[in-house]
Amino acid sequence: MGAAAPAHGAPGASAGTAREEDLAALRSRIDSLRSELEGRESDRREARDALRDSERAISDANRALQSLEAEARALRAAIAQLAAQRSAEERALQAGQAALGRLLAARALAGVSGGAPDFVRLALSGEDLADAARKLHYLTYVSREAAQMIEARRAGLAEVARLKADSEGKARELALIEARGRADRERLLAERRVHRRLLERIAGEIRNAKKRIQVLLADESRLARLVQEIGKVLAARPGAGYARVTAVPEAGAASGPFSSRKGSLRLPVRGELAGRFGTPPPEGGISAKGVFIRAPEGEQVRAIGAGRVVYSDWMRGFGNLLIVDHGEAYLSIYGNNESLLKQTGDTVTLGEP
Repeated sequence: MGAAAPAHGAPGASAGTAREEDLAALRSRIDSLRSELEGRESDRREARDALRDSERAISDANRALQSLEAEARALRAAIAQLAAQRSAEERALQAGQAALGRLLAARALAGVSGGAPDFVRLALSGEDLADAARKLHYLTYVSREAAQMIEARRAGLAEVARLKADSEGKARELALIEARGRADRERLLAERRVHRRLLERIAGEIRNAKKRIQVLLADESRLARLVQEIGKVLAARPGAGYARVTAVPEAGAASGPFSSRKGSLRLPVRGELAGRFGTPPPEGGISAKGVFIRAPEGEQVRAIGAGRVVYSDWMRGFGNLLIVDHGEAYLSIYGNNESLLKQTGDTVTLGEP
């Protein structure tokens, strides 16, 4: 059938004590929840601090990346400028080399061989020697200047190449630093997501704990009022107590028609009779339609007669409730059980647990 639940009967002397114990346990639970809430509030503060540190670190990382990106842009611009300068130097060098080639060809035509005038050739050409000498002197000067310009172009081109190589090396180093900075930022962003989820979870736990505390405080208030009312009833009923229930149905005993056993039925569980049939409850209201027995926890509740279980489930106000149909329109109802051992549709015999 079932097992009795602790401290679930109609109010009376022992019920009042049990209610006070329940109230003390409830207050202890509230205190425990409040302590837990304080701990979670501390966890939330720590999570907020961690999130704040993550936000600051991400801000620092973004600033560093922004600076690196600006430096990288400047380097790329410098490299592009150096590349353009190198192209210009190469074009100028090629032009100078072409001009020098033309000058050397002109000198050869003018009768200069190996850097000195070929006077025999000039004499045979019939050209005025003085005029030819001036022309040769000019060509020699221009050729020397062109050669110096070409050497300067070559030196400039080498310097541009060196600067470009240095800039490209710096750009590669900067790219590595920038990649590490981005990786660090991604790591910090992941940490921030973790901190935010943790903070959200803790905030949810705090909200739930506050709700539980509010529910328990409401229960405490109702229970405190009930204890107060029980105290008033006990004070108005000096000497009132409980009748002891010692005889219970024996398993396997002869049952017979249920109607023939009226007045001889045994109560289903050993305990203290907290309320009799037809008596109003101490807290007021309609008269009881059954008896209320306070039994020790785990005490077996036995069927008062053979029949079939027609209800076995929890019901608001009655706790774990079991109803047995004994036929002839007779039902027996067992409420506030600690557990239900029979299911709807099961048959029971007289005295069966």
